[in-house]
Formats: sequence, C-alpha cells, structure tokens
Amino acid sequence: MWPKIDHLSYALELHYASKFSPANDIYRTALMTWDIQDLFGRHAREIRNFLRNRGLAEDAAADLTQDSFVRLMTANSTAREHNPRAYLFRISRNLLIDHRRRESSAPFSQVSEAKAQAVADPTPSAETAIYDKQRLALSNAALAELPERTRMAFELYRLEEMTIAEVAEKIGLSTTRTWTLIREAYRHVRMRLKDV
Repeated sequence: MWPKIDHLSYALELHYASKFSPANDIYRTALMTWDIQDLFGRHAREIRNFLRNRGLAEDAAADLTQDSFVRLMTANSTAREHNPRAYLFRISRNLLIDHRRRESSAPFSQVSEAKAQAVADPTPSAETAIYDKQRLALSNAALAELPERTRMAFELYRLEEMTIAEVAEKIGLSTTRTWTLIREAYRHVRMRLKDV
C-alpha cells in the first residue's frame, strides 16, 4: 500500500525540486561560482606547459593561457562544467586550434632582433635627411649669432668634448661663468630650433 501523501508537502517538494534542479540556471550559477584567482594559481602553469608541449613559443603560450582564463570568466553559467580544470583545458585546446588556423592563413615567422637589424637599411629616409639638414643649418646660424666667447665655450664643450674645467681654463674664465655661457648657448640654439 502506498503511503498517503499530503498534497501541500508534495507541491512544496515539487517546487523545491524544480527550483534547485541541475537543469535550472539559478542552481547552476550558485554551484558554478569559481574563484578565478585560485584556479589561475593552481592551473595556469599546467595549461601553459600543455600549450608549450604542443609547439607554442613561451610568449604565445602565456598569452593563450591568459585568454583561457578570460574566456572562463566570460562564459555563460549554463556552459560551465562541474570540473573547471577540464573546462580550462578544453578552452585552451580550442584557443590553440584557433591560433594554428590564424597562423596557417597568415603565416608569420618570428625573426630575431639581430636578423631584423641585419636586413634593415641603416640609412635614414629622405624626409629624415632633409629634416636633419635643416636643423643643422639652423643650428649653425644660431651659433653664428652668439658672441664669440659664448660660441667658443659651447663649441669646445659640445664639439671638442672638453670638460667645463678645461673650457674655462682655455678661455680664461671661472667654471661657473663658463657654465653660464654654455647654458646661454644651449637656450639660444633651442629657441631657434623650436619651430622646426
């Protein structure tokens, strides 16, 4: 004989079961709230090594590892699984497949800095050459406008690479006064070049 079921308790039980069933999104969201920081600490190295073992460079593996966690954070709660580690590996595997597809459609090889410098033309562009010539002409004109002693102090210091003490001794002034002359020359040349 079946036990007598109270209709009210049966209705409450049905309501409770439907409200917290695994098919319900509210139940899933409550169960599937993951601590991303904790997951990153526990699984980031493992995922990065997984990607490195499949032929990715260190920086690409690190980028895809971070992308995996970003995808995990932005995933719909209904799409999340009960095993975050397995879900992270599935995300990283899918990102690796996408990465390989992009590489095969637009191949790009990594070139070392030394090789890039060997191929690069060291001569400046035409615009740079013209710009530099204009600045040099303006600098020469600005130096020609300076008093003889100021110009001489500046040229000895900048062009002859003498110390302030050596310049002061050569032109017969104190080091303080020599430094003042050099500073005035710098300001004058800078003022002439500011519009270029």
